[in-house]
Amino acid sequence: MSSFVTDRGIVHYETFGRGKPVVLLHCWLGSWNYWYSTMEYLAAHKYKTYALDFLGFGDSAKQGSFSVSEYVAMVDQFMERMGLDRARVMGHSMGGTVSLSLTLTHPQRVSKVAVVGSPIVGSGLSLLLKLSGNRQIAKLLYAIPGLLPALMKALSVTYAKDWRTLSEMLAKDLSRTTMESFSASIRDLRHTDLRPRLNEFRVPAMGIYGRKDNIVNPKQGELMRNGVKQHTVHYFEKSGHFPMLDETDRFHQTILEFLTDT
Repeated sequence: MSSFVTDRGIVHYETFGRGKPVVLLHCWLGSWNYWYSTMEYLAAHKYKTYALDFLGFGDSAKQGSFSVSEYVAMVDQFMERMGLDRARVMGHSMGGTVSLSLTLTHPQRVSKVAVVGSPIVGSGLSLLLKLSGNRQIAKLLYAIPGLLPALMKALSVTYAKDWRTLSEMLAKDLSRTTMESFSASIRDLRHTDLRPRLNEFRVPAMGIYGRKDNIVNPKQGELMRNGVKQHTVHYFEKSGHFPMLDETDRFHQTILEFLTDT
């Protein structure tokens, strides 16, 4: 277990492998653990992966603004501390929005950027996620013991084919998420809109979207296709919001091809 200290507190991260650096950023309500199998796969192909827990999630500190801009600053600070002048960056869902924002605000840091089921504009979030950004609704969910874990367990059946694994991961990560980080992070994501700046991208960008995604509208991939010059967009017909669980082999092969393609 590794960590580094920021002005907001301790940030936890894990590393696998040796080789070219890849920074991995997790989804809302997630942690670095969502990338575990991907880290093993990339390590076998001569990449060194770094997976961080965002502030407010996983084993990182629980104080902060829990905003996209704060997470961008956190990743930039991490890369500076690790001596990573430039790296490939990939994020899932909220982590992908952070990855895109990092590429726009710190273009010198990113050689390639990949996103998985990520909103480019917050209106692409499902109604449930939008409601989660309401502080009063979040307070209610946290006020009734066991309500939120039970709700997420029930919904996980609709989120991934391997819903049992997803449910276990969600339960673990929810137990380490505060009401404030739960609500503030998704509220800020809801008000994010990267569309006006998509034409500023100067590095290759890839999007992976599951056709059955009921968390983030897969049509967000078309925003990348229409706005980013060097784009590659893949639609996984059998996947929901978690292609790494639904179509693992295809997912890994797709990201490897993108990372290694010159």
